[in-house]
Amino acid sequence: MPFDTDVTIPNPAKGRDTYRSHARAWLQANLPSHMRADSLEYRTPTLQECTAWEQAMYKAGLAGMTWPTEYGGYGLSLREHLAVNKEIGSLLMPESVGSVGKELAGPIIMAVSTEEQKAIFLPRILAMQDYWCQGFSEPDAGSDLARLRTKAEQTGEGWRINGQKIWTSGAAKATYCLLLARTGTVADRHKGLVMFAVPMDTPGITVRPIKSIDGKESFAEVFFKDVEVADSSRLGAPDEGWSAAIRVLSIERATNRMYRPWRFEAELRGLIRACKLDPTLAAKLAEPGVQTRIGEILGQIDGLKGMIEASVEHLETGALIGARGSLSKFYWSECHQAFASFAYELLAQVGPQSRPLARRAKAQFTTGYLFARAETIYAGVSEVQLDIIAQRILNLPKDL
Repeated sequence: MPFDTDVTIPNPAKGRDTYRSHARAWLQANLPSHMRADSLEYRTPTLQECTAWEQAMYKAGLAGMTWPTEYGGYGLSLREHLAVNKEIGSLLMPESVGSVGKELAGPIIMAVSTEEQKAIFLPRILAMQDYWCQGFSEPDAGSDLARLRTKAEQTGEGWRINGQKIWTSGAAKATYCLLLARTGTVADRHKGLVMFAVPMDTPGITVRPIKSIDGKESFAEVFFKDVEVADSSRLGAPDEGWSAAIRVLSIERATNRMYRPWRFEAELRGLIRACKLDPTLAAKLAEPGVQTRIGEILGQIDGLKGMIEASVEHLETGALIGARGSLSKFYWSECHQAFASFAYELLAQVGPQSRPLARRAKAQFTTGYLFARAETIYAGVSEVQLDIIAQRILNLPKDL
């Protein structure tokens, strides 16, 4: 699958509009139609196809924008990152198969790791030479990481790890696991947590895929039985795991996949186009209740765009995202889940005799509807996000 990687990356000093125009032109010229969810030629791309696509995006200057140049990045600002994400969102391309590495593991490695670790891990993440998974959630811990039980015991030459993780996205393909473990007991809560980069081919690791409601096996249970890792696999100090984990979750909830509102807008635009071309759906689309709901969705999308823009402005000052991440995570997941339900219901009457684009839309939004069931769960369930918002943003008393 040939992509144009012999490109001149514009100097952002000439203006961010120039960089965004570069992103728009390159993406529109290179994204294959069979990788666009709203195309009649769409088919589920393979892991190899997605990897080749992301490698090409990186070479075109559309990944690693904010990473330092010494680690393979482009040394740009979050503004360039956002400009590119707006264009990524406008085209319904596959979700990144390297997102855990680029958006979670990478920032944490830059924040807490040694220079040697940065030099080893970071360039390979951007070049899509390694895949990462995130080993945080556990059967009895879920969103409450202070209850995790996976144990890390120091040995003479490193660490021995025993425990279980669950809902680990991408574990079956991962090269490394960003693993959070405990050096003490569960009673220690936030103390004694340590983070590792564990090679997934280490003896003692067992991955058992879990089939989700959409029929896919994108996540798994991961078991660690007397897994021996060197101390060089540890990221940060032995008691720094909690603060590192909070940084990961803040990133996951607020700053990764900044393209979401523009992606939602593209989904809505495609939904309306498909309905207008089908007589039965066009009549349904004209109903006042449906028009009102579309207006509400557009308003929610604009609200989410404002949140993203505000987060970038906040981070550009050098501030941390903190609890703001929970606010945006709660908002986008609840709004998109409701939008997916609306689209699914609107397209329910599409059948074999419907127009081809309507049938493609139904397939697209059926998959989206099923996947959206998890959006209010992964990266922190909505109830936990509301608790964080109440306590850390609104400063409400716990006994209300």
